[in-house]
Amino acid sequence: MQLLSPAKINLHLRVGPRAEGGFHPLLSWMCTLNLCDIIRITPTPSDHIRFTCNNPNVPTDKSNLILRAAAALHPKSGADIHLEKKIPIGGGMGGGSSNAAATLLGLNQLWNLNLTLDELSPIAAALGSDVPFFLHGPSSICQGRGERVTPIPAPQPKFAILFFPDLSMSTPAVYRKFDELNLSSDQAIYHPPDWAEWTKLPAADLLKNLINDLEPPAFSLCPQLAELREQIEDQISQIVRMSGSGSTLFTLADDQRHADQILARTKIALIRAQAFQLAPQFSLGNPGEFKAGI
Repeated sequence: MQLLSPAKINLHLRVGPRAEGGFHPLLSWMCTLNLCDIIRITPTPSDHIRFTCNNPNVPTDKSNLILRAAAALHPKSGADIHLEKKIPIGGGMGGGSSNAAATLLGLNQLWNLNLTLDELSPIAAALGSDVPFFLHGPSSICQGRGERVTPIPAPQPKFAILFFPDLSMSTPAVYRKFDELNLSSDQAIYHPPDWAEWTKLPAADLLKNLINDLEPPAFSLCPQLAELREQIEDQISQIVRMSGSGSTLFTLADDQRHADQILARTKIALIRAQAFQLAPQFSLGNPGEFKAGI
């Protein structure tokens, strides 16, 4: 069995004050991209789960979300799971969460567990705040700790141009700095915008509305990332946002021609830039296959 495990970007991310248990309530519009890890699952006659990865920087012990997802299903059968990593690590693109969700879906099918999405969702939520989104996607509003997922139409822009700095951000460190700076707002969490109207906006207008509350703490921890964003915005004359807790930066393009124009204007040695289709719909199968978003 071969599964696509897509990356995501947070188009919009508002963060509330830390609640009991240390978690922050979120309000986020997430979209998948046609940038995918590939997970291959092979059944085995034993009840052992063996996990390997092509990237030596990915832990293959029980801390990995793939193994945690497999264990959460209480398997009576085994499997060999291999991860071909393509999504940048520590880039705020949800690679580990996506891997966990894909593993839940794949093993549910492989082991004939017949669990519904409603039954898988609390398992996903226990693994991490971004994991439930990847059970639903490709364009969804996520609330609470990420467990409340509401699919919405894909945004009007068709491409996201991603900028990958040679930097890695620690999500816990960014949230700690967020708390230190006292940046949270209940108002932002519980008074969402008109999503239906936002989905109709072209790239330039939509970018003006998008906010990521984790940008100030991330830029405080890593001023170089803030400087890179300013340089990119100066070069492309367009707003650039950060995804999740960083370090990936992005902007939006209405079509392929627009995306190519942005890429042609990006000339910064410290980053690489690439355009990806925004909010594709994925299914199990050949990793080249995806359909356009909603």
